[in-house]
Amino acid sequence: MNVKNSRIFLLVLFVCVLPYGAYSQNRQQLQGHVPRSISSAHLAGRGRKNGADTLRLAIGLPLRDTDGLTNLLHDLYDPHSSNYHKWLTPPEFAEKFGPTKADFETLKNWAKMQGLRITLEHPNRMVLDVEGNVFAVERALHVKMQTFQHPKESRIFFAPDTEPSLDLNLPVLHISGLDDFSIPHPYIHASDKEKGFQEKGSQPFPLSGSGSGGTYLGNDFRAAYVPGTPLTGTGQSVGLLQFDGFTESDINAYEILAGLPTIPLTVIPIDGGVVAPGSGNIEVCLDIEMVMAMAPGISHIYVYEAPNPSPWVDMLSRMANDNLSSQLSCSWGGGGPDPISEGVFQQM
Repeated sequence: MNVKNSRIFLLVLFVCVLPYGAYSQNRQQLQGHVPRSISSAHLAGRGRKNGADTLRLAIGLPLRDTDGLTNLLHDLYDPHSSNYHKWLTPPEFAEKFGPTKADFETLKNWAKMQGLRITLEHPNRMVLDVEGNVFAVERALHVKMQTFQHPKESRIFFAPDTEPSLDLNLPVLHISGLDDFSIPHPYIHASDKEKGFQEKGSQPFPLSGSGSGGTYLGNDFRAAYVPGTPLTGTGQSVGLLQFDGFTESDINAYEILAGLPTIPLTVIPIDGGVVAPGSGNIEVCLDIEMVMAMAPGISHIYVYEAPNPSPWVDMLSRMANDNLSSQLSCSWGGGGPDPISEGVFQQM
């Protein structure tokens, strides 16, 4: 190559490299997205996750004026404060403490540029739901999605090989959905009677319920936990967080068996909802039935259903922004602290 051509080649190389180099100066590194068990248990990757698989992610932005929010939360419960019980509506919370509209637009534009499809824009602007295939996610977050044998469960899970980073000049708090190491699970467990503890010589316990074998049913729960109270939940509603579905006929059968009034149920699907009830449907039914039993005068039960697994924050943010119920309940576990969800709890 002669000198003239060499100069042209160097010029072209400089033009091609400069934009990426300048853009990468804004790259931010996130933390807390690689499950600790990978390093603590010295798990070896079993291979790359299928690049054509679809990942659903929930990208979270930090709240504004967190000191002001902390003070407000204190004042809301201080009878001597001028802000005592002056609750904010979801739109008021978003305008005062949520990310700005400009920042949310910046995040949306970045996601589109990465080839990710926006599936939901949360009204509080704290969360943006996106989906894309593994290839697109790997390019956007500068990671490689690997598969591993779970150290405690007989299944394969996926996770990034390193902490994600973004070429985005905007603080990102957390990204949910990058691994399925911890899958939501119900907390249902067999009763002492079903475990046969009495037969093994343990201390006996009273069985005074009206159900089969003396088990508690319907109004037995009120008699045991709030005897004599006139309160029945009249005029109130409850929102239930669920990672499975239920069969309506099971609820109808319980109402008839326990002599409880029929309470309207509304299913609110999250991330596509639950197509057919699975192994967790017992937990869902129990949650609904316990609300009916403890608050037979309640006006409505809202059942938020998401496929398992789904990002927790998708459920929590929807419940907070719908603002349909002053009582929200969850009997599912799984996963560690999530900074986006912590912000939603503050909104609640």
